[in-house]
Amino acid sequence: MTVPNDDIIKSIFNITPDGFEETSLNLFRYQYEHNKIYRQYCDALKIDMEIIKSLKEIPFLPIQFFKTKKVCTTVFKPELVFESSGTTGSVNSKHFVKEASLYIQSFLKTFNIFYGDINDWCIIGLLPSYLERQNSSLVYMVNELVSKSGNANSGFYLDDFKKLHDTLLANETAKQPTLLIGVTYALLDFAEQNKMELSFTTVMETGGMKGRREEITREEVHKKIQQQLGIPAVNSEYGMTELLSQAYSSKHGIFTCPPWMKILIRAEDDPFELFAAKNIHTKYVSGAVNIIDLANIYSCSFLATDDIGKLYANDNFEIIGRLDNSDMRGCGLMIL
Repeated sequence: MTVPNDDIIKSIFNITPDGFEETSLNLFRYQYEHNKIYRQYCDALKIDMEIIKSLKEIPFLPIQFFKTKKVCTTVFKPELVFESSGTTGSVNSKHFVKEASLYIQSFLKTFNIFYGDINDWCIIGLLPSYLERQNSSLVYMVNELVSKSGNANSGFYLDDFKKLHDTLLANETAKQPTLLIGVTYALLDFAEQNKMELSFTTVMETGGMKGRREEITREEVHKKIQQQLGIPAVNSEYGMTELLSQAYSSKHGIFTCPPWMKILIRAEDDPFELFAAKNIHTKYVSGAVNIIDLANIYSCSFLATDDIGKLYANDNFEIIGRLDNSDMRGCGLMIL
């Protein structure tokens, strides 16, 4: 199978629901052929390529392999290397990105789907813990959104809460649509110190207390921020180092994927048993989360994560926790 060209990449970002399965199967075969780690994993499972005819039959690579292996489709010199955060002594995931333009195209197209033209927005990043380390995919994305917005007030505001407060008030007066995207603990810190009434500002939390505050539920986080900032709902972003796509939630932590990304649910006690809510006639199914990200052309598009979630019949999903001992799972599935 040949290397994906610009037409194939374009087709991914303009994909229709009817074309998702066929494109996924084609990309699976391509990645099996050109991704050494993924191929060895499939071979260890004794996968017969001839019988893979549907999404549910595609093997999903445990996400832990991004911590110990170079998960690359084809051989290339990466333009970007994204690295996950972690505690002292932990092994971080690394995502080798062949082309920065592929990631940029993915998040800009997604932003347009969910929020409209980036030129209409002021983008403010409140991501202090992410800015303290190198190679954050989230910081890269927000930095590009800031640049593309072209608004003079767009930028990273770190812990200068007075400047952030004044900027938000100025934008409110000007009726300027503003996206305040921040790590959870920083948004809570700002909200507790700056009670406001925001009508033209969308607040988006990216998750994580990062050890800075006591862990509380997403519902409690959103309630506190809503009360302090006078907003009807808090948006959320679901993304990770190992993905080139993100899902977004406009309220209640219920996420929607862009058309080239899809969530499947697997049994927690059997990684090869997959569920789909629409196929079993129930409101939702719950279990461990598998992700198909077609934008991951040059890494792996089929990932088994450590998250636990609910998948609804309309393909929206919710993250409700993490697998126990998630760092240990999958490590014994293949020794290379």
